[in-house]
Amino acid sequence: MAAVYILQCADGTYYVGSTRNLAHRFEQHQSGHGAEYTRTRLPVTLLWAQETESIREAYGWERKIHGWSRAKREALMRGDFALLPELSRRRGGRPRG
Repeated sequence: MAAVYILQCADGTYYVGSTRNLAHRFEQHQSGHGAEYTRTRLPVTLLWAQETESIREAYGWERKIHGWSRAKREALMRGDFALLPELSRRRGGRPRG
């Protein structure tokens, strides 16, 4: 089953990815054979993952989460879904509404 996931790198940054096999992909990241971004920021820790019905859906979530702020990503990982709309911002950093 496919999944979207968030890793925390050794420098404290987050990496968002999607995969068909989460365990294998995590091993790739940890061994330095994953994404170029994580290779120089080892070790990485898996903070959050969500299974999806398809790789297409997982990739869609990955692209969406890439555009999110750190605070919004952290709310997602905590499961604080009610806070997500409040943390959404338009261009220029102005809150919606």
